[in-house]
Amino acid sequence: MKQSRKIYDAVFKRKAVELSQERSNISELARELGIRVSLLYKWRKEQEEFGEGSFPGKGNLKLSPEQEKMHQLEKKLKDVELERDILKKAIGIFSKSGR
Repeated sequence: MKQSRKIYDAVFKRKAVELSQERSNISELARELGIRVSLLYKWRKEQEEFGEGSFPGKGNLKLSPEQEKMHQLEKKLKDVELERDILKKAIGIFSKSGR
């Protein structure tokens, strides 16, 4: 029988990370919370790396503010390039039909 994955919400993860930073025995804390120690270390690393942007959930990307800005700019550039290509084709079509 296939075992379903447990899904922990962001509040639980943040609270677990806070508790792990206050305590010295992380293994015991993980046992008390009912999670694996490796999972708790993973959450701690993610919290350190992304800060408030960590644990977004539902498949959203975890991005630092700089990465998020870059992602937005790349999307905007792609849209502008698409508009430019459409306008080039339109100019080509209208210049041919006038002759």
